[in-house]
Amino acid sequence: MTKAQPQAQPREWGFTPAAESLNGRLAMLGFLFAVVIERLSGEGVLHFLNLV
Repeated sequence: MTKAQPQAQPREWGFTPAAESLNGRLAMLGFLFAVVIERLSGEGVLHFLNLV
């Protein structure tokens, strides 16, 4: 007798708890990088990237 293969679960899209956790972590990293760039370069992120 062979073991049955587990059925693949469809992926959830939208505002799931996992997606919101990842989004929050990426936002915190982005804010941290912006602060570090500003402290090291002495100018804002937009000026650092020559967008202004």
